[in-house]
Amino acid sequence: MRRLGLVALALFAAAAPASAQEWAKKRVDESRRHIEWVEVKHGDRAVKCTIAFPEVKEKATAVIVIHEIFGLSDWVRSMTDELAEEGYIAIAPDLLSGMAPGGGGTKELKGGDVRDAIFKLPPDQILKDLDAVYDHVSKLDSCNGKVVVCGFCWGGGQTFRYANHNTKIKAAFPFYGPPPSKAEGVANIACPVYGFFAENDMRINGGLPKAEELFKEANKKFEPVVYEGGGHGFMRQGDDPKGKAGDKNAHDEAWKRWKELLKKV
Repeated sequence: MRRLGLVALALFAAAAPASAQEWAKKRVDESRRHIEWVEVKHGDRAVKCTIAFPEVKEKATAVIVIHEIFGLSDWVRSMTDELAEEGYIAIAPDLLSGMAPGGGGTKELKGGDVRDAIFKLPPDQILKDLDAVYDHVSKLDSCNGKVVVCGFCWGGGQTFRYANHNTKIKAAFPFYGPPPSKAEGVANIACPVYGFFAENDMRINGGLPKAEELFKEANKKFEPVVYEGGGHGFMRQGDDPKGKAGDKNAHDEAWKRWKELLKKV
């Protein structure tokens, strides 16, 4: 594992979509933790979210999980369960809620339609959706009031955006998402940002040096790590029983670091 300091603008042709994720669905279906669907409303929007609760005796920190370019998949739901297993409330909004024909979301969109819908999402709508999710989860009786944000692929880029938008966020964990390339993209960040990047992903990593420069100039904390052997999407690919060894190793190293960082929030 080697440390770098960089940031990118690209949007991504991520590794293969999460279509057949029976292994992820099985984890959710068999979880002993409480996992439910909720609708978070604001204005004329109703954002469908999956939320997983930990089995703990004290109030817990909440994690907002921003999905990949493939929408709210079974793998994203399994990630909320993994976080709950570690003692955190984890909520993942379907930011494609209401964007499918008939008012549906990710589930009602097929194949490339998901990506097309992602690219058509109004940037301000994304932030408002996330604000509503933040308000919902932070006010739960079981939440200690602390909320962090993470995201993968497309969601990694949105993690940077949301940390710059919501100064109440306690920490941000972007995974292989394009980082900010302009000063205004980091100006309002009030929390530490811990990045997780793949060695075999120069499309994203090429922007990291500029990002580090911006964070340094703004006196903001940004700690990116590039994981050896990993490709774009290594957290999902590394979870897949058929995933490559490089992705699995990167997944394990990143997950170990992430858990250590979450404990410090």
